[in-house]
Amino acid sequence: MRAKLKRWLREGVVLGLIAAAAMLMMDQFRKPTLPAAFASAPMQTLDGKTVDLAAMSRERPLLVYVWATWCGVCRFTTPSVAQIAEEGGNVVSVAMRSGDDATLSAWLARKHYALPTINDAEGKLTRSWQIQVTPTLVIIDKGEVKSITTGFTSGWGMKLRLWWAGV
Repeated sequence: MRAKLKRWLREGVVLGLIAAAAMLMMDQFRKPTLPAAFASAPMQTLDGKTVDLAAMSRERPLLVYVWATWCGVCRFTTPSVAQIAEEGGNVVSVAMRSGDDATLSAWLARKHYALPTINDAEGKLTRSWQIQVTPTLVIIDKGEVKSITTGFTSGWGMKLRLWWAGV
């Protein structure tokens, strides 16, 4: 019985390491090449506030969450991002090709998500950032990109990346 448990534990650890390596390789493969000045261009949120990513990341790391209302994986990651924002986390989201401002605002209200959102209705912004995968999470600290990951990430994974960027 004990030998069987040790074998299962060892196999679980090996499978976990293989999965982690595969995720890291996929992140490298899908990683966008952000333009040099991407963090300094002012943008506007749905509620009319001007956002400067470099300025927002000066005091503490910033999570830039690129997502879409039509993204299947985003159904699982957006609630975590909204919770981080609700808890006072430094978050801004970019909704990619998710409709006009009214449609996107209604969608966010229906889901009870209160997070600063930039509407990239035609995908011009995300195209200039070379982002092709949703969700994409970019961690910026002091105006510098510290981490980019794509696909599913847990709330704890997001918090860990924010913490790690600030260390």
